[in-house]
Amino acid sequence: MAGCRGLFPAVSDPSTRSSTLFTKFAQLPSCHHGPNSSPGSCQNRAYYRRERDTDTDDPIEFWRRKGRWPSRLFEPGLERVLARKRSSSTLSGRKRANSSSSTPSDQKPREEKDAQYRDPRYKTLLATKGSFMNESDKGIARESKTAYMTLLTAEQTLPTDMRKNEQRVLRFITPLIVPSAEELAMRGSTGLNCLVESMNEGWNNSIPLTGIRPQPDYSVGFRREAFTNAQLKKLSPFVGDFLGGDVSFFMATYYMYFPFLTCKVKCSAAALEVADRQNAHSSTLAARGIVELFRSVKREHEVHRQILSFSVSHDNCSVRIYGHYPVIDGTHETKYYRHPIHYFFFTALDGKERWTAYRFIKNVYETWAPDHFKRICSAIDQLPTKLDLDVPALSESTGLSQGLESSLALPQDGFFSSLIKLSYWV
Repeated sequence: MAGCRGLFPAVSDPSTRSSTLFTKFAQLPSCHHGPNSSPGSCQNRAYYRRERDTDTDDPIEFWRRKGRWPSRLFEPGLERVLARKRSSSTLSGRKRANSSSSTPSDQKPREEKDAQYRDPRYKTLLATKGSFMNESDKGIARESKTAYMTLLTAEQTLPTDMRKNEQRVLRFITPLIVPSAEELAMRGSTGLNCLVESMNEGWNNSIPLTGIRPQPDYSVGFRREAFTNAQLKKLSPFVGDFLGGDVSFFMATYYMYFPFLTCKVKCSAAALEVADRQNAHSSTLAARGIVELFRSVKREHEVHRQILSFSVSHDNCSVRIYGHYPVIDGTHETKYYRHPIHYFFFTALDGKERWTAYRFIKNVYETWAPDHFKRICSAIDQLPTKLDLDVPALSESTGLSQGLESSLALPQDGFFSSLIKLSYWV
């Protein structure tokens, strides 16, 4: 302990203590501290991994024996996943918008809501946030490909007598491509009571990726009642005051947890590009919620390259179906990609594929979603019942500028929270 006192002299003022700690800590070899404390920053990775496995509960004792701090101190903590208050800039922007117009954003004309998505630069903006509208080099995992091929081909019961009234088909075209989960549940489809849907509703409870709030024409996730009281209690710190405006990784609207399906509708093939951008945005947030949940219980490897959400873009004659998946590397950096599942014209070949999308989505509800929900619940069950955190939840780090976006990146690697912890040990 004498060595520790030499490195961290006693300081009565807490602020001076933290400053002194930071100065002394920075003098350690770069291999042993800071955001670069990872196997990739050491020459002997095998040795680093062996030492990592022998981290003890007492960091001071570990430092005395090894000459460095335990690597676990620099891993991101759960505080980064907690619910967040809306930023003051977002709230003030909404007040200005409300003062200038009494029309809710959910009811504004499509042209106004889609303005930024129509800008071709929005695709680049998504890329800067780690969301890519293309495949990764590695692609999706084999299990995910096998799963979606089954969803495409498995038989389903289909609506009858729909060809007798073309006007009715045109009027209800979207429900014939993306069937309503709640309506199917009312008609007797089993296992769908845990699902909830939204129609043209903004994702006000989701932590934004860019400055634009997602607003799918149709989306599906899990209702609050699907979870047990014990699970809701564990989720509580991560969703915050969801009725009062807090934002979270795990929610889309105040009643929808962990969304997994989005749909955007347009009236021309050219506009489908805009729909694809909107779906890429929404589906990235959906996949991100699952990644953050599994990362919180150190199981993120289970969702690496796995399809975690689906999207459908369609007009009056064609459909595009995508699967969205994360690529996670060892430095906790995650990028999101999309996999094209199927493009087709449902009006071609005498309507040969008119039920393809309907069948696929219904299989998603009845086959894929139950397994997805079980995985989510298994991760929630591993969340700590009581959180012992040293720092409050982070505030939002992104905001919308007059152009596309300007944002200020905040540190989220747990480095400074680790310094706070160390300052209380000396």
